[in-house]
Amino acid sequence: MRSVRRGQHTSDVEVTNVSSHGMWVLLGERELFLSFEMFPWFRDAPVAKLLRLELPSPGHLYWPDLDIDLAVESIEHPERFPLVSRVRPNRALQRSGRRAARR
Repeated sequence: MRSVRRGQHTSDVEVTNVSSHGMWVLLGERELFLSFEMFPWFRDAPVAKLLRLELPSPGHLYWPDLDIDLAVESIEHPERFPLVSRVRPNRALQRSGRRAARR
């Protein structure tokens, strides 16, 4: 069995560091930072699940253990992809859900 030459990348994408503020993803020659403030669904995930990252297609990242997929563009330009929904909640559905929970 032959080893990969020293200094050569073995993966097209990998998480290189995780801190309390976010994580760094190495994608080819680029390093991207995903802050937990901008991408909150990663904040409480175990590090082992953050590290398991796939590149199913160019420009698309997927964390299979978390069932999260992101376009690289949403990391590079998060202002184009707001996380806040502008749809108003349906109060009637919320009330019926509370009644069902009391039964």
